[in-house]
Amino acid sequence: MAEHEHVRVAVIGSGFGGLGAAVRLRREGITDFAVLERADSVGGTWRDNSYPGCACDVPSHLYSFSFAPNPDWPRTFSGQRHIRAYLEHVTDVFGLRPHIRFGTEVKLMTWDAEQLRWEIETTRGTLTADVVVSATGPLSDPKIPEIPGLESFPGKVFHSARWDHDYDLRGKRVAMVGTGASAIQIVPAIQRRVGRLTLFQRTPPWVMPRVDRAISGAERGLHRALPFTTRLRRGLLWGIRELQVQAFTKRPDELGLIERLAKRNMARAVKDPALRARLTPDYRIGCKRILLSSEYYPALAQPNVDVVASGLTEIRGSTVVAADGSEAEVDAIIFGTGFHVTDMPIAERVVGPEGVTLAESWKNGMQALRGASAAGFPNWMTIIGPNTGLGNTSMILMIESQLNYMADYLRQLDVLGGRTALDARPAAVDAWNHTVQERMKRTVWSTGGCTSWYLDASGRNTTIWPGTTTEFRRATRRVDLAEYEVIRRSGGKGADAGGKEKAPARTTRRPARATSASADGASQQSEAAA
Repeated sequence: MAEHEHVRVAVIGSGFGGLGAAVRLRREGITDFAVLERADSVGGTWRDNSYPGCACDVPSHLYSFSFAPNPDWPRTFSGQRHIRAYLEHVTDVFGLRPHIRFGTEVKLMTWDAEQLRWEIETTRGTLTADVVVSATGPLSDPKIPEIPGLESFPGKVFHSARWDHDYDLRGKRVAMVGTGASAIQIVPAIQRRVGRLTLFQRTPPWVMPRVDRAISGAERGLHRALPFTTRLRRGLLWGIRELQVQAFTKRPDELGLIERLAKRNMARAVKDPALRARLTPDYRIGCKRILLSSEYYPALAQPNVDVVASGLTEIRGSTVVAADGSEAEVDAIIFGTGFHVTDMPIAERVVGPEGVTLAESWKNGMQALRGASAAGFPNWMTIIGPNTGLGNTSMILMIESQLNYMADYLRQLDVLGGRTALDARPAAVDAWNHTVQERMKRTVWSTGGCTSWYLDASGRNTTIWPGTTTEFRRATRRVDLAEYEVIRRSGGKGADAGGKEKAPARTTRRPARATSASADGASQQSEAAA
C-alpha cells in the first residue's frame, strides 16, 4: 500500500457484496477505489466455508449477478466450489484485481471531520477515503458459544466456517453442535466416515427436500446460444419466490400446508417414532429459515448417529455434557453455531465524528436508513446492512438494489460538488426503522413462536426485510436528499458554522418509507428479476 494513499471509495470485503460494489463503481466510471480484503483471495463466505457438503440453498441462476449470468452452472443448486469459481471469474472478467488489496485487514476507520474523509488503519498501513462501503457481510465472523471446559478439551475443535481439512475424521467420535444450514449439510457428508456422531440439537429445524439435479449439456448449450433463456430462467425463479413472500410477511397461517409436507418428508426417512418426535419442531415453519436437504433425515436414522434433543452445556475432559444430563465421549467437536450477525464485529472498528463507535451507536439494536446509512457516520454505507436479509429467496437481489443506492449516493455527492459528505438524519433513520419494525410484527419471524438468529439480544428482528424484493428495489432506487444532512468543509458556500446545511429534497419523490405497495407493472417486475 502506497504511503498516504487516498481513494475516492474504499470497499471492505470481496464477497458478493464487495465484488458487486467494485463492478458497479467501474460501470459508473469510477476507477479511484480500493477493495480491502483480509484474506488472500476473493469469495467471502464462499471462500471461508469449505466444509464437506457445503452448497447453496438458492437455485444457481438466481444466486448470481444479473449483470454476470453464468450459462454453465453444473447443477440447479451449486456447491461451494462452483460458487467460489464464479466469483473468481467475475473478478477477472470485470478487471477487478488491480483494485484489490489482499491480506489487508481493516483495524480501525475514523472520520476526519476537518478533511471530511475516512482514515482507515489496516494491517498493511493507512489510507484515506472519501466514502467507505462496508461489505463484510453478516456471515463472516464465526460464533462459538462459551462452554465451560472447552479450553481444556484434549481433542480437536473447530467451527464449520473454519474447517480443518488436515484432520482425519475417519473412525472418530464426533460431536456436531447445532442444527442450522451448515449442520444439515455436514451431518450427511461425514456420517459414513466417522465412528460415531452425536448431534446436539437445541431446536429442531424444518427441513424440506432439496430437489437438486445436474443441468444437462443441452440446457447449458441453449443458455450459451440464446442468452435470453438464462434471463428467462432467472426471472421465473425470482417470480415464484416473490409470490411466496406474502405467506411469510402477511399470512403465516398459510404455511400450514408446507408444514404437513415437511412432516411427510421426515416420516419417509425416519421410521422411529421417538426420533421423529425429537426432530419435530414446535414452532411455525418459516419462523427460522426453512432448510433444504434430502440426505439429512436418512443420515440421522443411521445406527452410528445419536440425536441429543438438548444443547451442549459443559465439557469434562473428553466428555461432552448436554443440558438434559446426557453424556458422550468424543474425539472432536464441530461447532455449527452460526455467526455474529446482529453484533457485527466491524461495527467496533468504525468511529464517527463524536468519537462514538458504530457498535456503541447500535447498542440498542442495529438500524440504518434503507439498510445502508447509519446516523452519525457520514459517507459510510453498508451492503447487506440491517433489515436487508431474506428468508426465502436470493440475497443477490438485495445486494444489487443496495448497489443502485450506492451509485446514486455517489452521484449526489458529485452534484453537490466540492468536499462534501452526507449524513443520514436521525429522524429519517428512526422513521424508516419504525415502519420496518411495525411491518415485522405480523410476519412469521415475529409470530411463529421461535427464537432465531434473526433476533438481537432484545428480541427485535434487525436482520430480515419484511417485504418483497420489488419493494426494496423501489425503496433504494434513488437517494432522497431530504433524509440527509449535507456537510461541507467549514466555511464552504451555503454551510453554517459547523459545516452543515439543509439538503434540498427531490421534488419528484415523496419522503421515502418502507411501504407495502405492490409491484407497479411489468417493467418493475422485470427490473427486480434482473
